[in-house]
Amino acid sequence: MQTALDRLDQSLAKLHTLVKRGETASAVEYMERGELKDRFDELQNIITVAGGPGNLGASGAVSTGMFNN
Repeated sequence: MQTALDRLDQSLAKLHTLVKRGETASAVEYMERGELKDRFDELQNIITVAGGPGNLGASGAVSTGMFNN
């Protein structure tokens, strides 16, 4: 779990860099179909496999919004 959170943190740092550079289209692509989406999917799978409360995400939401498959 910690490794997945560390990778998410790294991916968020990359997103921050894209946004800071004004690379909006690349940032959106990165969130919707790139590495950041993969990191959220990875965490969602860990939560599901661990049998989280009713298989809900950390916020209590069933889905992750725009990060759904």
